[in-house]
Parts: sequence; C-alpha cells; structure tokens
Amino acid sequence: MTNICHSEPRSGEESSQTNEIQRFSRRSLATLGMTFSVVVSLSCSSATTGLTPLPAGGKHVLFVGNSLTYVNNLPGTVETLAQAAGDTVRVMTVAGPNLALIDHLNGATPVVSAIKLGGWDYVVLQQGPTPAGICRDSLVLWSKMFDSLIREFGGKPAIMMSWPASTASAAAFDAVRTSFEDAAIATNGTFLPVGEAWREALTANPALPLYSNDGFHPSPIGTYLAALEIYERISGRDVRTLDKNVVIGGVQFVVPDSIVIQLQNAAHLANQKYPASVLREITPPAGGPPVGSC
Repeated sequence: MTNICHSEPRSGEESSQTNEIQRFSRRSLATLGMTFSVVVSLSCSSATTGLTPLPAGGKHVLFVGNSLTYVNNLPGTVETLAQAAGDTVRVMTVAGPNLALIDHLNGATPVVSAIKLGGWDYVVLQQGPTPAGICRDSLVLWSKMFDSLIREFGGKPAIMMSWPASTASAAAFDAVRTSFEDAAIATNGTFLPVGEAWREALTANPALPLYSNDGFHPSPIGTYLAALEIYERISGRDVRTLDKNVVIGGVQFVVPDSIVIQLQNAAHLANQKYPASVLREITPPAGGPPVGSC
C-alpha cells in the first residue's frame, strides 16, 4: 500500500570517508541485508499470529511505523540499550513497508488491536519525512486520530521525526522537523527529534555512514543513533554516560569508541535543543499543494 505522503527512497552519492569508517560502513551494510530479512518476517508474522500483552515491569513502548523503523530493528535496539544500562524497556512493533500513519488505521496492520492491549507508556508514531502543505496537515490529522485511541487505553503518543534523504538540504531538515513538531503539539505528545540527531551527527562528522546505499534507509549505525535519541528521551538517562558496546538489531558490532562518542553526543544535543514538549503554536497551513512528493 502506498500513500502520497510517504517519501520513497532516492539514490544519493556516498561522501568521501576515512578508511576506518569505510571499513565499518561496508560491514554495516553487509549486516543490513541479514537484519532486514529477519525483521520483515517478524513483522509479517505478528499480523497473523495474534498479539499478546508484554510481560510486566519496565516501560512498555509500542512502535508504529514503516521500514525506517523495522530495518535493523530500531525497537529491539532501544530495548538492548536499556538492558545494557541496567534498565528495562519492553517493546512491540507494528510496521509494514511504505506505510504512512493513516495506512495503519485503515487496516494495513493490526495497530488498533495492539493499542487496545493497553499498558503502553508510549506509542511511537513514525512515517517518512513529511514536508509542508497537505502532507504536514495530514500528519497532524492522523496523529490526532491515533491520539484519541492511545489515550483511551492509557498511553501517550511519541511523535518521531524521521530524516530526509541524503541529498536533502538543511531547509528540508527544518521542514520535516516542523511537521513532526506540529503533530506533537496537536496531540500534547512527546517529541522525538531523531532527524535532528542525524543532522547533529552529520554536521560534526559528514563522513558518518548513517544512510544505507539507497540514501534513504538507515545503516545500522543510523539506527543506533535513532535508538540513542529515543532511549534518552523516554528514560531520562544521559546517553553520553552509556558504555561503548554497540548491539544493533541483535548483532554485535565493533565500532571505534570515537564514533560511538560522536553518536552519543549527537543524540544528547538533539534532545537538549528540542524538548519533549514543543513550546510554540502549530504552524499555519501553507494554503497550497505540497512541493514535491510527500
């Protein structure tokens, strides 16, 4: 199922990198193929085998999204980060390829049944990068539709800002952030500035291989950076204090400490710059059609 307010992957040229990062990137992308097939099969099976409540204890987080969530298993990476820190975050994922939020509510996934299980501290809502115009307005509307259901069963929405393609300009990052901030304002939800963590990391080190070969989906360390931002926000723990052991989607990676520190710093800085509660008014509608695809 395809929605016009979901951006398709686009090709992008790889930036020049240091030899160390090139070696790491090649290994990351080789592993990406393996984790992709595993997570997709789990996602598909969840729709057919039924849903059961998570075990008691810790924070319970439901992730609702598309391939930006399930490639490299972002939810499982958040859970593993928590375990390594002596914390407990239990996760469930409802995701499918190329889905916007409305597609879930229209029956593409069993999201309604998952939310009705209850017990959620957060329900993370993710779709592709969403520009101004009708796509932004739709994101706000769809997030509000989710909000009423999530609140009914005791949870809180957490609006995850995704990242634009690797070829995008700084203005594109700003537009995407504004869209997801508006959704967070409309739902009184928690804002997760994952895309801003990516921008912080790439500003500090443009050679970081956060993107996979298609210039859109995350590489394993792109997923790891997203997990760092989300874990810090929902736990209140400063991720700069975590150890440098890197497990992404259940796979152990050997990553130079210098790179892990850069990722931790970027996640922390994004959370410092963009609070969980967005303190401004919703951006007025643009009044015209979107520029480019949604």
